[in-house]
Amino acid sequence: MTVLPPKVQKVDVFRVPCSGPGDLSGVQALIDAGQLDPKTVVAVMGKTEGNGCVNDHTRDFAATAWCHFLAPYLDCTATQVHDRVALVMSGGTEGVLSPHFTVFTRRSVDAADASGEKRLVIGTAQTRDFLPEEMGRMPQVEATAEAVKAAMRDAGIDDAADVHFVQVKCPLLTSAKVLDAQQRGAATVTTETYASMGWSRGASALGVGLALGEFQRVDEAAILNDHALYSARASVSAGIELEGNVVIVLGEAAGSASAYRIAHTVMQDAVDAASVRRMLRDAFGLDPERDAEVISARLVNLLAKAEANPDGLVRGTRHTMLNDSDINATRHARAAVGGVLASVVGCTSLYVSGGAEHQGPPGGGPVAAILAVPS
Repeated sequence: MTVLPPKVQKVDVFRVPCSGPGDLSGVQALIDAGQLDPKTVVAVMGKTEGNGCVNDHTRDFAATAWCHFLAPYLDCTATQVHDRVALVMSGGTEGVLSPHFTVFTRRSVDAADASGEKRLVIGTAQTRDFLPEEMGRMPQVEATAEAVKAAMRDAGIDDAADVHFVQVKCPLLTSAKVLDAQQRGAATVTTETYASMGWSRGASALGVGLALGEFQRVDEAAILNDHALYSARASVSAGIELEGNVVIVLGEAAGSASAYRIAHTVMQDAVDAASVRRMLRDAFGLDPERDAEVISARLVNLLAKAEANPDGLVRGTRHTMLNDSDINATRHARAAVGGVLASVVGCTSLYVSGGAEHQGPPGGGPVAAILAVPS
């Protein structure tokens, strides 16, 4: 009997610029050059130039473009791509942020190819679709926690300490969904569609923290109320293009053959560049001042959450992000944090997502860095 050699996971990551939410010419160029095998794509995290609010259809546009693009390669319909690939599109590239896609591929290789060191791994999972009245409440918390655990298993991560970033895409309420619930005699957590984004993000983030053991229990009263309860590794983006949660777990495992590493930190506020610099030094041995060119060459992406501090202050000084009736606070926060992070790593194609309810401390948020391992 032939004994097949054991297999391990190998992840590749590509940051691809785009001229618009439907522009996949850069991805096609990588395929044509033989650098990217579309059959191995497992997840895409995109930053699109919409407003990131309820009516940001650039997210749906980008996801639809990816579905039609990948369907022929995966030998399935465009609708079925959603079941095969985790698509997370985050709207809003305010300030210096540049629209782009971060594409993750995964394939199995012989265990002999593994380095023996901890390297990048990825796992994905999905929840069931939620009823309108379940969004922002315990059913969403619990379902997200189970999906995170499933994605960890898919990634081959046994220890939650090896998880460095959990990206979730969650649904939001529309007026039609609120009306549907009311007609069935059910009450939604809010009737305000924009506010529902925060409720959905918050419940999902608490589900991540629960799954990772960052806290042991959650009750419904804590959602958007207990600001001391947060995950240091959750990033959640809400959108109109789905009805359930999509979960991407990024971490490290000793059995990985990937040529990338990932590490995370938590910004304590919107201008906390020091924490990011410390992470680069401690995790990768790189000093942003001394090793700027090395960081530029090895950095795949920074993944970050941003929010306007709900107390109206940044380091004791008043900010006006929450009082602007013309521009949503999430848009201000993305621009501010995007500028801070770009100044640290010298790159503007960064994945900065707004709205950090229960994702890091109030006014701050988790940050993860993916860097190529030097050859």
